[in-house]
Amino acid sequence: MSETHGVARSTGAIPRNNGNAAATGAAEFLYLAAAPTFAIMALLTAVLGGGAVEALCSPASPLSGMVPMYLLMSAFHLAPWLKLISRR
Repeated sequence: MSETHGVARSTGAIPRNNGNAAATGAAEFLYLAAAPTFAIMALLTAVLGGGAVEALCSPASPLSGMVPMYLLMSAFHLAPWLKLISRR
Protein backbone atom coordinates (compact mmCIF):
# COMPACT_ATOMS: atom_id res chain seq x y z
CA MET A 1 0.00 0.00 0.00
CA SER A 2 2.87 2.36 0.46
CA GLU A 3 4.12 3.48 -2.93
CA THR A 4 6.83 6.01 -3.40
CA HIS A 5 6.62 8.37 -6.32
CA GLY A 6 9.68 10.14 -7.60
CA VAL A 7 9.25 13.88 -7.77
CA ALA A 8 11.74 15.89 -9.77
CA ARG A 9 12.15 19.52 -8.76
CA SER A 10 11.87 22.18 -11.40
CA THR A 11 13.44 25.61 -11.34
CA GLY A 12 10.23 27.08 -9.92
CA ALA A 13 8.41 26.51 -6.68
CA ILE A 14 5.99 23.81 -7.85
CA PRO A 15 7.22 20.20 -7.81
CA ARG A 16 6.90 18.38 -11.13
CA ASN A 17 5.45 14.91 -11.29
CA ASN A 18 7.06 12.86 -14.00
CA GLY A 19 3.80 12.08 -15.82
CA ASN A 20 2.21 15.52 -16.09
CA ALA A 21 4.90 18.03 -17.06
CA ALA A 22 2.64 20.15 -19.29
CA ALA A 23 0.07 20.78 -16.56
CA THR A 24 2.69 21.60 -13.94
CA GLY A 25 4.45 23.91 -16.41
CA ALA A 26 1.21 25.82 -16.92
CA ALA A 27 0.60 25.92 -13.16
CA GLU A 28 4.12 27.21 -12.58
CA PHE A 29 3.55 29.98 -15.14
CA LEU A 30 0.31 31.01 -13.40
CA TYR A 31 2.03 30.78 -10.02
CA LEU A 32 4.65 33.30 -11.16
CA ALA A 33 2.24 35.48 -13.16
CA ALA A 34 0.15 36.74 -10.21
CA ALA A 35 2.53 39.36 -8.76
CA PRO A 36 3.37 41.13 -12.05
CA THR A 37 -0.30 41.03 -13.09
CA PHE A 38 -1.42 42.78 -9.91
CA ALA A 39 1.42 45.31 -10.22
CA ILE A 40 0.33 46.13 -13.78
CA MET A 41 -3.28 46.42 -12.65
CA ALA A 42 -2.21 48.88 -9.92
CA LEU A 43 -0.25 50.94 -12.44
CA LEU A 44 -3.09 51.01 -14.95
CA THR A 45 -5.63 51.92 -12.27
CA ALA A 46 -3.40 54.74 -11.01
CA VAL A 47 -2.80 56.12 -14.52
CA LEU A 48 -6.22 55.61 -16.06
CA GLY A 49 -8.34 56.02 -12.92
CA GLY A 50 -10.62 53.52 -11.27
CA GLY A 51 -13.90 54.82 -12.68
CA ALA A 52 -17.08 53.61 -11.01
CA VAL A 53 -15.26 50.94 -9.00
CA GLU A 54 -13.03 53.57 -7.40
CA ALA A 55 -16.10 55.55 -6.37
CA LEU A 56 -17.30 52.59 -4.30
CA CYS A 57 -14.19 52.69 -2.14
CA SER A 58 -14.31 55.31 0.58
CA PRO A 59 -11.44 57.85 0.57
CA ALA A 60 -11.33 57.94 4.39
CA SER A 61 -8.07 56.02 4.65
CA PRO A 62 -4.87 56.16 2.58
CA LEU A 63 -5.18 52.38 2.21
CA SER A 64 -8.63 52.58 0.66
CA GLY A 65 -9.07 52.31 -3.07
CA MET A 66 -8.11 49.92 -5.79
CA VAL A 67 -4.45 50.94 -6.27
CA PRO A 68 -3.38 50.07 -2.68
CA MET A 69 -5.41 46.86 -2.87
CA TYR A 70 -3.62 45.78 -6.06
CA LEU A 71 -0.24 46.71 -4.56
CA LEU A 72 -0.97 44.63 -1.45
CA MET A 73 -2.08 41.69 -3.59
CA SER A 74 1.10 41.99 -5.63
CA ALA A 75 3.19 42.02 -2.43
CA PHE A 76 1.40 38.94 -1.07
CA HIS A 77 2.09 37.05 -4.31
CA LEU A 78 5.84 37.76 -4.33
CA ALA A 79 6.70 34.51 -2.50
CA PRO A 80 7.15 32.40 -5.68
CA TRP A 81 9.50 35.04 -7.11
CA LEU A 82 11.51 35.16 -3.89
CA LYS A 83 11.79 31.35 -3.88
CA LEU A 84 12.92 31.38 -7.50
CA ILE A 85 15.51 34.09 -6.86
CA SER A 86 16.83 32.40 -3.71
CA ARG A 87 17.46 29.14 -5.60
CA ARG A 88 19.72 30.82 -8.16
